[in-house]
Amino acid sequence: MNDKITEIDFSNIFVIIPLILVFSAIIFVRYLAFSGVYHWVFLNKFREKLKHRILNKKPLKKKQVRKEIYWSLVSGFIFGAIAVFIYYLWSINYTAIYLDFDTYALWYIPLSIFAFLFIQDTYYYWIHRWMHIPKIYKFFHKIHHKSVNTTVFTAFSFHPYETILQAIFLPVIVIFLPLHLYALFAVLLIMTLSATINHAGIEVYPSGKLGNWFRKWIIGATHHDSHHTKFNFNYGLYFTFWDRLMKTELEEKSPK
Repeated sequence: MNDKITEIDFSNIFVIIPLILVFSAIIFVRYLAFSGVYHWVFLNKFREKLKHRILNKKPLKKKQVRKEIYWSLVSGFIFGAIAVFIYYLWSINYTAIYLDFDTYALWYIPLSIFAFLFIQDTYYYWIHRWMHIPKIYKFFHKIHHKSVNTTVFTAFSFHPYETILQAIFLPVIVIFLPLHLYALFAVLLIMTLSATINHAGIEVYPSGKLGNWFRKWIIGATHHDSHHTKFNFNYGLYFTFWDRLMKTELEEKSPK
């Protein structure tokens, strides 16, 4: 283990708090920058060319965006704290994260990424349905659903209870599922990319036979937009598998 990592005093609050703030800032600024660029490219720069793919033609509500950014900042802090916790677990060799490419065969890396995403998708599908139980909904999931017409900034806009429920998956999975550090970075990137695509309010996945096959199995903006507008359908995170199996998928129209 790297000496600089083992030198970090995780029992010292004056070390932990700045570390959490640094991780939180990195997570939030990265998310804000990526979401902002995504929105500018697809909903400003090429808006006219892609207008037939825009799901909501109404202009952005500044009040909604401000609230989404506020809750995203809170989520960023929680994700930062979880990142520091994972860092601590790794420093004491309590995770299955590995650095040496020779630890497992190279083919295992893409397999581990898929396994991570499928397990997370399964976890999220069922807690998502649980959060839609009326007595639970108002405490956990209502903040996210206040954005009926979603934006790129809706992606991280959660009540802290929901953010914690989503975030605790990460330290648990890295304890049990062997992941190369680059594979972990890859799934974190996919998480941000998928959340942005699904909430941006514009369908970027292709049309045609290939696009239809892809969108049959992979959740995109149209699929998740139906969840925000129709509410009791389309609970999945990445894949349509559980929605199909549990008969909670709402049919969507293909983009032109």
